[in-house]
Amino acid sequence: MFANHSSRSTRIGLFTNEPIRVEGLTTIFERKARDVESLLIPVSGSAEELLEDPGLKYLVVDLNSLCSSLKTLEFIRNVRPDIRLIVIGPQDDQVVLESIIAGARAYLDSSAAPELVRQAIEVVISGSIWAPRRLLCKLIDRLLAVPDSSVSSSYPRLTGREREVLDLILTARSNREIACELGIEERTVKAHVGRLMRKTGADNRIELSVRALNHSLLPLEGVLQGQSQ
Repeated sequence: MFANHSSRSTRIGLFTNEPIRVEGLTTIFERKARDVESLLIPVSGSAEELLEDPGLKYLVVDLNSLCSSLKTLEFIRNVRPDIRLIVIGPQDDQVVLESIIAGARAYLDSSAAPELVRQAIEVVISGSIWAPRRLLCKLIDRLLAVPDSSVSSSYPRLTGREREVLDLILTARSNREIACELGIEERTVKAHVGRLMRKTGADNRIELSVRALNHSLLPLEGVLQGQSQ
């Protein structure tokens, strides 16, 4: 196991069944973070050790080393629903979609460079989702086909700025991208996202997107087109 060296650090679990992959994943943390005040500390171990660690909130999962990859993600979600998953796996659209449904906050293919993996981890830590926008579009299409009985029939009132933020969330923009687009600070975007989740009863950005579309809080035309990447 790797030690925690700083009170300002964030510990990131590394789960893979191949020791050599652990060595490769640790190189991600040798690169300087964009936020110079933060420090990412890799923590390796068995699935049991990582999931029993209450202070571990983020976990990088290497699907390529697992036999029952999607079942493993579902197991992690059942045992630790609070943990945020960064998944590395094959370039398979179906696997990506199933991984996101199983709780992945980020999905990268196996050829992703260490810098890209590091960036995805930082995006997840910031509260956003990292995934191909075209696949998020497919995911929203799939979820919209299933009636959500848990959603209240009442329409929450949104401010003009909240609608602008929600519009950009539906195009899979990160908080940083939304801040740049609207000319506001990233912390202000986070505050708007928090209020949107409270108003809609959503637990994450994907659920927020689905509930927004189900409630017709924003016009659907143009929203899915914006996720064509």
